[in-house]
Amino acid sequence: MRSGFLRAAVLVLAAGAGAAAAAMGVGAAGPDGPNLLLITIDTLRPDRLSCYDPKYVQTPFVDALAARSVLFEKAFAHTPTTLPSHADILLGTTPPFHGVSENSKARVADGFLTLAEHLKRAGYATGAFIGAFPLDARFGLGRGFDVYDDAFPQVKTGAAISLERRADQVAAPAMAWLAGRKGKWFCWIHLWDPHTPYLPPEPYASRFKDDPYSGEAAYVDEVLGRLFADLKARGWEERTLVVLTADHGEALGEHGEATHSYFAYNSTLHVPLLIGGPGIRAGRAGEYVQHIDIFPTVCDLLGVPRPGSPLQGESLAPLLRGKPGSRRPIYIESLEPYLNKGCAPVRGFIEEGRKFLDSPIPELYDLARDFGETKNLAPSEDLAPFRKKLQDLEKSLAGPGAKTDGRPADRRTLERLRSLGYVAASAVSEIKSAYGPEDDLKSFLPFEQKLERAVVQGGRGKADEGARLLEEIIRDKPNFGPAYTYLAEILTAAGRLREAVRAMEDGCRRNPKNYNLFAAYGTWLVQHGQWERAGEILQSALGLLDFDPDMWVDLGIVRMRQGALPEAVAAFDRALVLDRSFVPALINRGAAFLDLGVTKESALRAAEDFRAALAIRPELGLAWRGLGVASDKAGRADEAAAAWERAVAADPGDEFSTLALGKAVLAKGDKAKARACFERYLELRKAGITAAERAELQAWLDKCRDASGGTRG
Repeated sequence: MRSGFLRAAVLVLAAGAGAAAAAMGVGAAGPDGPNLLLITIDTLRPDRLSCYDPKYVQTPFVDALAARSVLFEKAFAHTPTTLPSHADILLGTTPPFHGVSENSKARVADGFLTLAEHLKRAGYATGAFIGAFPLDARFGLGRGFDVYDDAFPQVKTGAAISLERRADQVAAPAMAWLAGRKGKWFCWIHLWDPHTPYLPPEPYASRFKDDPYSGEAAYVDEVLGRLFADLKARGWEERTLVVLTADHGEALGEHGEATHSYFAYNSTLHVPLLIGGPGIRAGRAGEYVQHIDIFPTVCDLLGVPRPGSPLQGESLAPLLRGKPGSRRPIYIESLEPYLNKGCAPVRGFIEEGRKFLDSPIPELYDLARDFGETKNLAPSEDLAPFRKKLQDLEKSLAGPGAKTDGRPADRRTLERLRSLGYVAASAVSEIKSAYGPEDDLKSFLPFEQKLERAVVQGGRGKADEGARLLEEIIRDKPNFGPAYTYLAEILTAAGRLREAVRAMEDGCRRNPKNYNLFAAYGTWLVQHGQWERAGEILQSALGLLDFDPDMWVDLGIVRMRQGALPEAVAAFDRALVLDRSFVPALINRGAAFLDLGVTKESALRAAEDFRAALAIRPELGLAWRGLGVASDKAGRADEAAAAWERAVAADPGDEFSTLALGKAVLAKGDKAKARACFERYLELRKAGITAAERAELQAWLDKCRDASGGTRG
């Protein structure tokens, strides 16, 4: 169960909204108003859509959408990271306003109005279908959705387990939800596939064996083709506003960056943006636009009044009508390395074709002549006006989110983000008051690249090479937390457990305020049964940060192993206060109730927890097994048998439930089924069964025979 280190009846339109909707041919937001389909494709560069650039891959289904849409040639994200970008889109405000600047420790705070909440108030059914963990509901973007489908399976990608699902696994439940709609709806579909690791399914894996990233884009296009065909078959194509964009791009080696979330160059900030629907005349727009423009644009095109709460973007409806848009600065930032690795922050803006990046080694580019940002003009320019403009821009955008530090990261969140390729997921203990050139991302790049190489080598089983690279990082950057964590992972995978312990002890000693190191080490100790030291390290971690439900679960497991059951239950209670739907806490608390004593009350409390877990994850055999035990202890034999049957169906290798089911059905007189269970149990145990166990099992088998030596039901 654990892994690795780790509003009124008459709508009064806002000023301009009704006129814009009428001009676009879109009806007002009545009961049968237009629908909204928002598609965000993770990590997709515009040049991997053939409507932007046919060089790499053909995407005929997105091209067909483009043929009836306005294609924005210069659309930009504000940040190269998944959660902040989606917050920008769905809140219509920038990170300085809402405070979300990273994946690992941020959460959209209550009180910020989401697009889903706003459209729900206007009578829309709302559904979201999410492709991967960085947009899990725990991060706050699920507010306002009737359905927020973030049930990620555990996908094996080499040696790692990732919480993600392919595009077809996202589109299928979305289409099923849409099939039940009677009135107007807002559906958000998030597709993760172009994100690393690039593993397109066949035939795209073979067709793009030398460029799997493009293969992922081709596969996503195919799935979107099915979705668009479904919309057309239901008669919704002419009634649906479609917005397609990406949260950010992918560097693919440009500027030395392999993926994203590091630099703030156009390779990761330039995104596709298509807007099509009823009354929209197809075309291309060359103006600079930004993610925060989507919210007000949608309001105007749907004929829904804009909210009273602030929106920082501007409606693109005039551009859709061929009119010029206003010239506005676009705020940009990259703060993941600053917040998680001790690097200097990067903030800047794009305005009138010029791009300024403020950092210890500042950068200035003329995008009209140099969109690839190959020539830095900063050394020959007076940068004071640019710094003043950035300061004024940040001040004008600042909001309540700027006064908070977001939600502290929990260890399980960090592990899941790391499993999806975010190698920077380890919080530093301090943020400097001043940064020099040595802290600039460009100066720090060799360490980032070395970390990535080490992770690759470790994943290939080359422990010595991976460890050597990580030890070099630790020697030069002793406060670089991820190096210790990955070093211990590589050593553990190679069976070098003592060295792994030394690495983590060294990391915690050198970085006594680094919560994530202590959390990762505490989890490692739990996994390896070192209960006493695990308790000490977990207490240290919780002393630094107590908002992690997984840490409380780990501590509860330690207390259970130590026989301190009331303390264990208290730890699980704390985890569930932090996250009431946290399945590991429910299952472990249920187990603790069973261990507290054989009473009907404790058994019923345990059953309640197992049922709550199954309401969230009905496929979990472990929870069905626990429910069987709890029901049996509560004297509910039929419920116990039914639960064990579900446990065996979920996990045919579950020896305990197989034997328990045999005994339960035998007690009900079903000897044939009981015999099958006992024989299956014997097969599962094989040579591992003891003589005493075999004799006991034979006695149970004998009870399945009638007087003539046969069996009867």
